[in-house]
Amino acid sequence: MSKILVTGGCGYIGSHTLVDLIDNGFEVVSIDNLINASENILDGVKAITGKTVQNYHIDLCDKAATRAVFQAHPDIAGIIHFAALKYVGESVEQPLRYFRNNLDSLLNILECMLEFGVKNIIFSSSCSVYGNATELPVTESTPFQNAESPYARTKQMGEHILQDFCFQEKNTNAVILRYFNPAGAHESTLIGEAATAATNLVPVITETAAGKRASMTVFGADYPTRDGSCVRDYIHVMDLANAHTKAIQYLLANRQESNCETFNLGIGEGVTVLEAIKAFEEVASQKLNYVIGPRRAGDVIAIYANNNRATARLGWLAKRGISDIMRTAWEWEQKR
Repeated sequence: MSKILVTGGCGYIGSHTLVDLIDNGFEVVSIDNLINASENILDGVKAITGKTVQNYHIDLCDKAATRAVFQAHPDIAGIIHFAALKYVGESVEQPLRYFRNNLDSLLNILECMLEFGVKNIIFSSSCSVYGNATELPVTESTPFQNAESPYARTKQMGEHILQDFCFQEKNTNAVILRYFNPAGAHESTLIGEAATAATNLVPVITETAAGKRASMTVFGADYPTRDGSCVRDYIHVMDLANAHTKAIQYLLANRQESNCETFNLGIGEGVTVLEAIKAFEEVASQKLNYVIGPRRAGDVIAIYANNNRATARLGWLAKRGISDIMRTAWEWEQKR
């Protein structure tokens, strides 16, 4: 039973990954400063798995506090690093905060890995690193375009930091997972996307349908897409969680081709914002109250994945589609 340290373990993707790791026989430890999360989610993790997960309520930008966790767990076999500030709009407004938080936390983790001999890390990256891609679907070799937000730039910079780190530290292994738009909830409805200040499309849709919002806004209907709204690749959060488990298994089995590898994680299909709304309306059997608004700063026009490499190397497949995403998200919204 290998021990995995999950940073941001109380967050949306982190908590679902805790469940998948435990279901696959791993012992897990969490670090989360709870800025955008709650430890209450760990009650749901326990209800699903029967396991109590310890969370260290610390800030990864605090090097001494981070180091103390490594000291307390000298048997860490690998790290899955989710912890980061993540809101595109907020990053446009507060760029320095995003650079300080997202980069300092990564640097502290890498320095502790060296000090305590931890060899494996999975880095949570994003399709935002591609910017307004010149080719679709994007592959792992698609060149980066200019980052559309400071958040996206921190992910580009984080990848470069890891690549340089692994070039120097030949005995350290990294997998960079570039994922697209996670959504949905665990089938049990015991965990899902947190209720704090939802900005992602799917929880905004479900909150609107539940009457928590009078209406929602589609940001832009004049893009050069099939219906004028942005195109995204929505991936079910449990499919995404399982990819992290498969990536850590991949490293622990020494199956990697190099000591720093990158994988796209998406379902390989583009769905427009308006198509996503229609998919929800069909699942929930109700009409959604929405309005068309102006474009939003930081949004790319269209992005979706070629996921062939993750399938071939990690043995990963997305098993759920947009209808499953909307159904589980709506069930979670009604439950909470």
